[in-house]
Amino acid sequence: MFNNQVVHPFYSTFALGRDAEWCCRQFVLLAKEESEEGIGTFLTIEHKSPALLNQLVQITATIYEINHNTINCNYIVKVQERIIATGTQGQKVLPKSKIEEIKSKL
Repeated sequence: MFNNQVVHPFYSTFALGRDAEWCCRQFVLLAKEESEEGIGTFLTIEHKSPALLNQLVQITATIYEINHNTINCNYIVKVQERIIATGTQGQKVLPKSKIEEIKSKL
């Protein structure tokens, strides 16, 4: 779906990236303090096989690196045993005050 319109009957790379990012973000939600927030730093997607709309898709993320305030993950996306996609995603955990400081400079 793009702009709430079905373009084709498949789980799009766009939607896959959004969902993979959300899956990896769960680690940040567990790790951050109330005064902190996570900001994405990269996302890679290797879309290997299609999935039909409404098929049950499973995304499994694992942390491969924690370095100070950085959490980097690998993820794999499957429909049953068939691999749909693999990739990596990274986030930095920053104080909310630092995020506001960065925002004000833009």
